[in-house]
Amino acid sequence: MSRLHEIPLEHYLDSDDVLLLIRQGTSNLPEVFLALGADGSVAAFSGHVDLGTGIRIALAQIVAEELDISVDSVTMVLGTTSAAPDQGPTIASETIQVTAIPLRQAAATARRHLLATAAKRHGVSEDALVVRNGTIGNGEWSISYGELIAGRHQRIEIDPGIPLKSPELYRIVGHSPPRNDIARKAVGEWTYVHDVRVPGMLHGRVIRPPHAGFDHGELVGRSLVSVDESSVADISGLVAVVVVGDFVGVVTTREEHAVEAMRRLRVTWRTQPVRPDLNRVEEALRGNTAQKTRLLKETGDVETAMAGAQIVMQRTYVWPYQMHGSIGPSCAVADWQDDRLVVWSGTQNPHWMRRDLSQLLDRPEEQIVIERLEAAGCYGRNCADDVTADAALLSRAVGRPVRVQLTREQEHGWEPKGAGQVIDVRGGIDLEGGPAAYDFETRYPSNLAPTLALVLTGKISGNETTEMGDRTAIPPYAIGNMRIQVHDMPPIARASWFRGVSAMPNSFAHESFVDELAAAAKVDPIEYKLRYLTDPRAIDLVRAVAEKAKWTPRTRWGTEGGEGDLLYGRGFAYALYVHGKFPGVPAAWSAWVADVAVNRRTGVVAVTRITVGQDTGMMVNPEGVRHQIHGNVIQSISRVLKEKVDFSATEVESVEWGGYPILTFPELPDIDVLMLPRQNEEPRGAGESASVPSAAAIVNAVYDATGIRFRELPLTPDKILAAMGQTQEKRLSPPVARTPRRPLLGLGFGLAGVAGLAAGGLALLAPIKPAIPQIARPDPATFSQATIERGRLAAAAGACNICHVGTGKDVGGVAFAGGRAFETPFGTVHAANISADVATGIGAWSYPAFERAMRQGVRRDGSHLYPVHPYTSFAKADEADIQALYAYLNGGAGRAKHSGGEQAQIPLQHPRADGRLECALPQADQRNRHHEKQRLEPWRLSRREPRPLFRLPHGAQRGGRRAGRHGPSRRRLCRWLGSAGDPGAGHVPGRLDRRRALRLSPAGLFARPRRRQRTDGRMW
Repeated sequence: MSRLHEIPLEHYLDSDDVLLLIRQGTSNLPEVFLALGADGSVAAFSGHVDLGTGIRIALAQIVAEELDISVDSVTMVLGTTSAAPDQGPTIASETIQVTAIPLRQAAATARRHLLATAAKRHGVSEDALVVRNGTIGNGEWSISYGELIAGRHQRIEIDPGIPLKSPELYRIVGHSPPRNDIARKAVGEWTYVHDVRVPGMLHGRVIRPPHAGFDHGELVGRSLVSVDESSVADISGLVAVVVVGDFVGVVTTREEHAVEAMRRLRVTWRTQPVRPDLNRVEEALRGNTAQKTRLLKETGDVETAMAGAQIVMQRTYVWPYQMHGSIGPSCAVADWQDDRLVVWSGTQNPHWMRRDLSQLLDRPEEQIVIERLEAAGCYGRNCADDVTADAALLSRAVGRPVRVQLTREQEHGWEPKGAGQVIDVRGGIDLEGGPAAYDFETRYPSNLAPTLALVLTGKISGNETTEMGDRTAIPPYAIGNMRIQVHDMPPIARASWFRGVSAMPNSFAHESFVDELAAAAKVDPIEYKLRYLTDPRAIDLVRAVAEKAKWTPRTRWGTEGGEGDLLYGRGFAYALYVHGKFPGVPAAWSAWVADVAVNRRTGVVAVTRITVGQDTGMMVNPEGVRHQIHGNVIQSISRVLKEKVDFSATEVESVEWGGYPILTFPELPDIDVLMLPRQNEEPRGAGESASVPSAAAIVNAVYDATGIRFRELPLTPDKILAAMGQTQEKRLSPPVARTPRRPLLGLGFGLAGVAGLAAGGLALLAPIKPAIPQIARPDPATFSQATIERGRLAAAAGACNICHVGTGKDVGGVAFAGGRAFETPFGTVHAANISADVATGIGAWSYPAFERAMRQGVRRDGSHLYPVHPYTSFAKADEADIQALYAYLNGGAGRAKHSGGEQAQIPLQHPRADGRLECALPQADQRNRHHEKQRLEPWRLSRREPRPLFRLPHGAQRGGRRAGRHGPSRRRLCRWLGSAGDPGAGHVPGRLDRRRALRLSPAGLFARPRRRQRTDGRMW
């Protein structure tokens, strides 16, 4: 939905020209799934909502395919309670796999009905008719769906046994038409719940109790002592202070006044009791008494098998509490009226939300409408439900529409978390190296966090126990002696569904433990797992992913080798995500190969590449599936490496981004996705499966790199360093050095390292970088005039044409054609052609190739742009400026390069490799070999200094705006070459040879030059 009010169901029920497809047995209170109008319009209704996953277009494709109409003619109505059927919350990857089934059946039923109507009207057999784009005919006549519908109101029950179109005939399903929401979102035309404004709207804020993150316990709902309304009485536009039990809120006429009132209102709360220490998850969960223990599976004789095992293992895996971390704090608008309540909400549970509001406000559900709009992303349940109830309470109190938005601290603190989990596994290998037994127990606190206002107002207590720890609890391997148990416990912290639920921790344990069995048996882990996999589709997927990742067998850690402080490793994991009430519904199959680099000096783990395969069965929209896989991979890496909620004795402490770090863009790995083509199979849920193998794949890769097993997440540097220090004496000798497979970002160089990387220092880690393929020259018409003008200004500010102006008889004086000669100690270097010429310029360069050249000083073909690249200013420029410059240069005419060849021979091991290439030699010519005889005097910038490393054009050597921005003045040039302070800092006679001897290392490359004390007391 992108408008304020969805067309209600009554409109369709009262229409004279409509064909309605309703669920069987709902004639009195119709649940409509499809409405076809006489005007050719088609409205399709789903109780699930789009959380940014693209189900809006996928569901439309399903309807269009069965009806034989275009996708554009289908309007999806998602979630809104005034029109959509109740299909439960949008969770567990069920939308395409489960809730789309009646929609598909409705479309097929409608098509058959319309075919029968046309055949009867014209007295022909249905078999003689053909449907194309909503028109039925036999070559002699044709009639549209709309003409068959006109003049009658018809309601037809959906036939669950209706024959469906064969996949071989699909024209729409299996393809990826553009999403119909992205364009409007890109230009800001899409209406999110945060954008809702209604006439007479007021603004509200809430004040939460001092037990953030806990919705049950001794004082929950009974913590409030007093509220001093006089503390906000002088605030302009104050309408009301609302208090209901422990619920406290303020309403004002303007939003900034509501924020001020929230901060100034004096509220007294009772001192909170100390809660279990959830920073020590294992201890807290073991102390949380299980209300029920379920035996999910027991085969063979585990104890006897364990007694006879050659090697016995007992392992514990610990999963922390984690949060959704929605980028935008939750928001809602409510309008309380005499006869109804309308709320605009980002909930993913519209019908459940309506029931909660009915209970909270003592109002019949029939009088409550949830208008569902998109909101900030979440991966199960954030605070969207809670803020919806907040807005409804405040609107009832003042009798006017009220908009409420939470603060970042409230969102982080109160959102229902992903629960922590503790898993114990006992097992071992027999005399032949096979798994002797598998004894698995998991502890999972319940996660049915009720809507917060119901708890704070005393309507309910939030201490229910539910069965949610069994997702994917049974491993996929054929092990004869197996026992699987789940301990269902009451909640500790406020928790709810989070992507993968308990399946991610359970699979973390399964795949890590079996990897250990393989290592103990000295068998390659993929080979070992394939021995005991019995599902043919799982076997096909595992083999396909191993082949795509170019997996090489490994029977011990260290196979990938390392380089300097970096250790490389590869890990594998597989899972079939099973969701829903046990025994559950299987979703998509997924397998990972993770490549990592571990910095043994800093402890930082960088995931450098993920090869991920998925068998989703039929893919309605393949690109939508691919996007889901990417999203799962990125978030999962963040969860494995970084994410953990911290708690104080009474509440959540991670209430801002500094306290809850997530993966950043520079840390993203290469992601290679393999999607198995299974269009003749049933569709499987794709929203969560790719996250499930993540933790084990990464942890197994870290073991492969370091020889150390990690069984508690996240893999923070302190954990890595502590483990490596504790086991240093027991570890094997370090692996032999090996060339890295790709440049590695985020390996713990610190802030100085990040700056050095941005300036192109990382481009020097290897002599040759990978080439970036050529592209067809971009059409200048694709760039807007505003972008080109911005690029022109960037080029002017950077003085690009001073160095890159063309020389020679053909292109002399032509902008950006290159050829200008520069003398260097290594010979003559000519300025590059940066015009749009395809053969010799950048016309065939993609944007990534251009950006790499500007930021790292590496050509498209992978060679280095010695000796003056990258330019400091452009290396640190905004992304938009680099993009604009690319557009400007490609928007001009291409000019062939000056034919003068390169005469420079620049050694790859030149001291520039440590960032300290001397700019000019003090008190002597560059050719003087007797530096040790010179006095140590400070380097001074003056026109009488010896000539610089290479000569620049006259205009570029002068000071002023152009040289200052561009960098070719001596001062800017020296800064680019590595002196972070004054041009001569550290560059003095007698020290140059030592500088040359420095080798590339994090300490050498990225260390900031120290300011030293001169004998006269000044600093240099």
